[in-house]
Amino acid sequence: MLQVASITLMQQTKSIRDIQINNKKILIRVDFNVPMDKDFNISDDTRIREAIPTINYCIDNNPHSIVLVSHLGRPKGKSQEFSLKHILKRLERLLDKNVAFADSIKSAQTLQDTLPKGGVILLENIRFYEGEEQNSPELSQSLASLCDVYINDAFGTSHRAHSSTYGIASFAKEKVAGLLLKKEIDSFAKALANPLKPVLLIVGGSKVSSKLELLINILDVVDKIIIGGAMSNTFLKALGYDMQASLTEDALLADATKILALAKTKGVKIYLPVDVVSTDDIKNHTHIKITPAQDIPSGHMAVDIGPASTKLFAQVVHSSQTIIWNGPLGVYEISQFSRGTFNIAHSIADTYAFSLIGGGDTADAIEKAGERDNMSFISTGGGASLELLEGKILPAFEVLDKKADFIQP
Repeated sequence: MLQVASITLMQQTKSIRDIQINNKKILIRVDFNVPMDKDFNISDDTRIREAIPTINYCIDNNPHSIVLVSHLGRPKGKSQEFSLKHILKRLERLLDKNVAFADSIKSAQTLQDTLPKGGVILLENIRFYEGEEQNSPELSQSLASLCDVYINDAFGTSHRAHSSTYGIASFAKEKVAGLLLKKEIDSFAKALANPLKPVLLIVGGSKVSSKLELLINILDVVDKIIIGGAMSNTFLKALGYDMQASLTEDALLADATKILALAKTKGVKIYLPVDVVSTDDIKNHTHIKITPAQDIPSGHMAVDIGPASTKLFAQVVHSSQTIIWNGPLGVYEISQFSRGTFNIAHSIADTYAFSLIGGGDTADAIEKAGERDNMSFISTGGGASLELLEGKILPAFEVLDKKADFIQP
């Protein structure tokens, strides 16, 4: 099975615990791409916190120096708005240690030579550097000049073949996974390679197109699938339901039909909403109705699963031993349409199942539902977790050193 082979291969990556870092120059690719308001106040520092164990492990093992490399946002050239200076104080507070700031690679090299041994340096936003997203060999080599050991701990960007996540490995002497990267891949292995059965996939979000590959590839791994969110509209329409003004992808109706048929042949049970919450307008609504999925009022659009669907899905959740969730089941950002997603979060929290949550909107929804601490593992990467579920080998893992007993699957 493709998923299992890919996960097994990525688990063979060497981690920081497999090497000696005493007196070595360390470069850690972290993911400090955190949300900030207009005054540069960090609204969620989860990604910084998740990197702290790897940084502290390095500090505790007597390195020559530690350089932290991250991106922030999608800057077009250098922009004060996206400077990593805005996260420096939070980082220092979480590390309980002074961190030097380098506005260039040359400046970082100077700091490595002048700071006391074990000093921590934060490099300016790597996306300010021309060539990062193009995987420039020149930039990759410049970054590698900062280290004896390259550590990738940025799972959220591990599906990108950029200079700081991929190209640098061609020039680094040793290249290994950080503690977060290892924890991520081990959690996905627990859910996909060696899961407790039955395995349930809950998939939502707005588009079938973004998860078409996932749905086809994962049929060999899971026992049950719950489909919600706007993507369920396309499946319901494929079954002949009149979805009125609901968001659908008509070009994928045949694909939806194919997935339903394929699931049936593989013995995978697919659950779709039996009732929906619909409205005449998402933002300026005057009418909200709860109806069977086949009786959406004229001009209305489905924006959440209804109470009967919530009850049905909760029963499916409680009969599962492994639960993988990627994508909210409604427009959870609006309180009137959040109940379905939040109730499913509560249902998962009430089980003893191993629950693996895809990043992005799903993690945000669980946070808003107040259930973050009741999930087994919440991934820090939305796009990366989706590609793992699709059975792909992430580029960042491809280029890291493998264990001595590594066997190609």
